[in-house]
Amino acid sequence: MSKIIVVYHSGYGHTQRVAEYVGAGAGGELLAIDADGNLPEGGWDKLAAADAIVFGTPTYMGSPSWQFKKFADASSKVWFTRGWQDKVFGGFTNSASFNGDKQVSLIALQTLASQHGGIWVSLGLAPANTKAAQRTDLNNLGGSVGALVQSPSDASVDEIPQGDLDTAKAYGKRIAEVAARLAK
Repeated sequence: MSKIIVVYHSGYGHTQRVAEYVGAGAGGELLAIDADGNLPEGGWDKLAAADAIVFGTPTYMGSPSWQFKKFADASSKVWFTRGWQDKVFGGFTNSASFNGDKQVSLIALQTLASQHGGIWVSLGLAPANTKAAQRTDLNNLGGSVGALVQSPSDASVDEIPQGDLDTAKAYGKRIAEVAARLAK
């Protein structure tokens, strides 16, 4: 079994809840970026030992949170040594709007993984885009690069649409399956 780390920043708890679902699907360990944009003690070592890294961030003002960006910038030390070369990567983002420019955040995560020489795993799910589609369906928001989640700005973490959470869990499972195949 591959070792998977879900490294994420969550400003209000919604992205943490999504990370929990991705982690459950992947059988992975969660690693939170704190409110100051830092990892806990030993966090960089956990990432170095991982076979797969999943990035998670809220989308604020059309891009990843500044705390996630601080983490991404700090990863340049790893980049210099090619420490994450050929690791498997994935990513997810959450915002209050259905769109909210989440795709921009996913592209930033995918680009970060690519700069590290990583292998990106797409969502791998067809969109639920028929008239009969419901918010309880998998991939109701129509993502392809990674998992998209919508949490209304006045919703508690318990009110995230179940379809989005199920999509996050399915994505975690896909990342784990790809990492296991590549480990052979």
